[in-house]
Amino acid sequence: MSEKRIELTKQDRIQISLRMTMCQAGWNYERMHNLGFSFVLAPVIRKLYPDKDDRSAALKRHLEFFNSHPYVEAPITGVVLALEEERANGADIQDQAIQGVKVGMMGPLAGVGDPVFWGTLRPVLGAFAASLALSGSFFGPIIFF
Repeated sequence: MSEKRIELTKQDRIQISLRMTMCQAGWNYERMHNLGFSFVLAPVIRKLYPDKDDRSAALKRHLEFFNSHPYVEAPITGVVLALEEERANGADIQDQAIQGVKVGMMGPLAGVGDPVFWGTLRPVLGAFAASLALSGSFFGPIIFF
């Protein structure tokens, strides 16, 4: 008899996406986004690990240092979700492997996120909004802000 496999549903993934908007709400100077990242994963951790000790260990695993650009944390979250799902279903995935993937992805994605959003997107939207404002449209300042 095979074990029942725990799978994440589309509804679980939608819930994670909605919770990601609050990722920076728990920002702190010691471990940056760790509280927000744990908040994002909490409902899935609850589903994947019915045992209280396993659930506690999983949440502690994600309370380690975590910092990336908040707009590009989705790929990191997706990979971590996949690893947690496989681990909950019996795969031999160590804590260090999950943490290693997070650490390995957060630096490069932060390095991409900052220039793309603050160095490219904001000035382009600013120029577009300024041209709208100069033509007399009240949408210019609204778009910029």
